[in-house]
Amino acid sequence: MSSTRFFSAIGLRRSRKGQTLDVNYVKVEELTEASLSASGFALEDLSESQVAAALGVAVPSANTPASYSQRSWVRATLSITSAEVTCTEDAYLRLQLLSRRLIKPHGIPLAGIFPKLPNLAWSNVGPVLPDEVENLRLEMILSGESLNITHVDKFPYLVNYFLPSGVRIASGAQVRLGAYLGEGTTIMQAGFVNFNAGTEGNAMIEGRVSAGVFVAKDSDVGGGASIMGTLSGGGKQVISIGSKCLLGANSGIGISLGFGCTVAAGTYVTAGAKIALLDAAGYPVDLQGHNVPAGKNLFKGLELSGRDKLLFYTDSTTGQLVAKPNPKTVELNPLLHKNG
Repeated sequence: MSSTRFFSAIGLRRSRKGQTLDVNYVKVEELTEASLSASGFALEDLSESQVAAALGVAVPSANTPASYSQRSWVRATLSITSAEVTCTEDAYLRLQLLSRRLIKPHGIPLAGIFPKLPNLAWSNVGPVLPDEVENLRLEMILSGESLNITHVDKFPYLVNYFLPSGVRIASGAQVRLGAYLGEGTTIMQAGFVNFNAGTEGNAMIEGRVSAGVFVAKDSDVGGGASIMGTLSGGGKQVISIGSKCLLGANSGIGISLGFGCTVAAGTYVTAGAKIALLDAAGYPVDLQGHNVPAGKNLFKGLELSGRDKLLFYTDSTTGQLVAKPNPKTVELNPLLHKNG
């Protein structure tokens, strides 16, 4: 029996001069099976009557004379295969599958997505081609209106397309479409979550969760904390954070953390950093926990990646990075994550 998953979605597409700008998929469902082309993606135009029948509600006209973009309804069908992203409509569906919690980060191929996402000026009238912003701004001023640009980017804000249940997002500008936010997640004003990244649930995010990073439940990414992703610098290391972990203020990691780890405030642990491994009493040990002479207990951060119950800190006297058994694990305040 095939393990391939199939999804069907109905969306409102906005385009300009024959170029697709974005697609807001308003209904997404998983299918038991489907017949698709080799690319794994199929697209068809729908009439307003077809959309009304599929959604079970009356659908107003998609276009008005004053609209900047042309609007049309589409149905997209996608199989989760190894195929690259084929078009803008495909890209938006994959991002929304992530944000709707239908697929977890790394659960769907996103290769080739950047060329398929146009760089746009996001505004109060929707996405605008950047080279048309000033003309549109003048037209709106002359008509007594205003054009407000929030950002220029390939990715829109998650909250403008879908609102996951049970989350708090203090600043919508800090979460890109394609982020996976589990139930109970709280993202404070300075927190950031990129696409193909996110939280399992009950997480406090006050730092940066970069692309490709997944944070397990009951963990805390402290203010100013940074987690290396897989986009910049050609990084290939997929980083995850286990449950009940704490990244202290202005700390950072370039390795994965297992269950119950803590990275002290201001401490940055990279994959290549030399770390002194100690036991609970402060004596040097090897990777198997056997006591060894000082100097024989130095290991690269990558060798400690994914281990449980470690406390990482910087010795304030020597400046040496240290890892030792973590005497306690973080406990999140449950009242802060009841976001119903």
